[in-house]
Amino acid sequence: METNAFNQKLNRYVLDNQIIYTGFSSFKDAEECAQKKGGELVEVGFKDGNDNPEICKDCDLIEKKLHYYVDAGPEYKFIHSSDPGFRKYADELQKIKAKLQQSPPDERYIANFEIENAEDPIVVIKNDHFESVTSRERSKYLKHAHVYEIGVSLPKS
Repeated sequence: METNAFNQKLNRYVLDNQIIYTGFSSFKDAEECAQKKGGELVEVGFKDGNDNPEICKDCDLIEKKLHYYVDAGPEYKFIHSSDPGFRKYADELQKIKAKLQQSPPDERYIANFEIENAEDPIVVIKNDHFESVTSRERSKYLKHAHVYEIGVSLPKS
């Protein structure tokens, strides 16, 4: 794992004759990285329930200037912490945190792992109701989701 100029943790993948970086916190960050490194913006799909990236154009992330999107079917929505809709669920997250702080220490430690581990929180909504919080990395393994991220492709030296 590498960090960029904004101290973000980036994931590095080697595919055939190229190196792909993902994990950008915004489309603009990915654009700036591509310019600085002389790379190209690409859409990267994680569609097999694992951390196996493939370059695709399934969601038109570049045209839409999006950095992250999850498709888990019509009943699920995944809302990234940078999305405008995330604020709507911030109160729900605070209630969960307050409830955890009132629980016994052993339960608090186990239950807190999910929230504290979510460096880049993603709210999972099922049928328009709050379901859970996860991280961007873990979203690749949930609900048979197809996760799409903006990436920067560089030639492999």
